Formats: sequence, C-alpha cells, structure tokens
Amino acid sequence: MSELAGKTALVTGATAGIGRAVAMRLAEAGAEVLVHGRDAARGADLVAAIAERGGRARFVAADLSAAADVERLAAEAGDVDILVNNAGVYEFTATAQTSADSFDRHLAINTRAPFQLVGALVPGMIERGHGVIVNISSTAATSVAPVGAAYGASKAALETLTRYWATEFGGAGIRVNGVSSGPVRTPGTAPLLAAVGDAMDQVTARGRIGDPEEIADVVLFLVGERSSYVNGTVVGVHGGERSLLPG
Repeated sequence: MSELAGKTALVTGATAGIGRAVAMRLAEAGAEVLVHGRDAARGADLVAAIAERGGRARFVAADLSAAADVERLAAEAGDVDILVNNAGVYEFTATAQTSADSFDRHLAINTRAPFQLVGALVPGMIERGHGVIVNISSTAATSVAPVGAAYGASKAALETLTRYWATEFGGAGIRVNGVSSGPVRTPGTAPLLAAVGDAMDQVTARGRIGDPEEIADVVLFLVGERSSYVNGTVVGVHGGERSLLPG
C-alpha cells in the first residue's frame, strides 16, 4: 500500500496495544512513523517489526506527564503530517480513592499532552497546507460508570478539544477527528479481562470486545484521503451498545 507515501506520522503511546497496531497500519500504508513511548526496548522491537515488513520508523522517548518533555518530543518530531494522540493512562478507581496526583496525571497525559503537541505541530501543518490529527478517546467519555471518573473526564475533555480544533484549523486544511474506542484486548486490559473472564464480552452488541487492529483500521481511514470530508467527528468503534432491557 502507498496511500500515505511521503507522509510522516507521530503516534504517541505506540509501543503496545492500540498504538502499536496504529503504527503498524500507518507504516504498511507507506508513512514514515515516529514511534513514541517510554520503553526503549519495546520501541526498538516495534521499529524492527515495521522494518521487517518494508516500512520505515524510528523511536522517540518522552514522558508525557512532564510538560517540558512533551515540548522536546514535538521538537524532535519535526515536520509531521499526521498526529495520532493515542497515549493514555487509566485508573478505574472511585472518586474518594483517586488522589490529586492521580487526577493530575490523567489530565496531563490524556488531555494536556495532546493539547501541547497540537499547539506545537499544527503551525507547521498550516504552513505546508495540510495535516491530519486523530485523537484516541474512549466510551468512558460518554458512558458513565461507578468508577473511573478522572479517566472519563480526561477523555471527555479530549473529545471537546477535537471539535474545537476541527473548527479552529479546518479552514487551513487541517482535519481533526477522534475515535471513541470501546473495550479492546491489549496488554493493558489483560489484568481486568483475567479478573472478569467472559463477562466483558457481553458489554457490547457484538458479543465480544475488540482487537487493536479494528481500531487501527478506522484510524487509517481517518488519516487518508478517503475521509477528506470528515472533520470534527468522534467515531464510535465499540461494537454497539448493548441494551439491558429484555427482548
């Protein structure tokens, strides 16, 4: 595939789960991928896996909870045509058990870091006359639960930013969209899935949770020309909401 040939993509949180699948998809489509993460070994493994399939990638480390490190990441990334804000932290605790540090960490990584990256990278996109941003959100932003309020709030804020940015930058040739992911089988969700067993499969109308590649396929669509008239939209990729009513 060469749909994204000549494009450079930065994918945050790319060394595992959804981010890894997105990085692989974009590289397969011809983009040079800047793989962000904190674990150099996992980053090197992903870069090697992309190279084995004929793609191009390089690893960039950064701690997104630190504002200065986010600025450094943007500077090292340079000219970027595609930005996928995927990195995230989630702690599903009740409000009384959520510390101020935990709340701040959710907002810093899930909301502030994307805000900083957009602020740093979009001016270059505007100068070149094109660019695409995809923010990876979660159904937790709109479907409430007894735990995880800090996570849900951070993702709801990201979805609001998505719509604002689409309006702010749309006239300059920059499209901004989001993907609201339902439960997905990743290393990060493995402990939860092990604890609840098959029960998690029943939370969607499809009767199963998703795979990272299913999210990545939607991201690939959103960053390509086939979605050229899609802007300011958060696409739900969650298998369908399951009714709790009989019948």
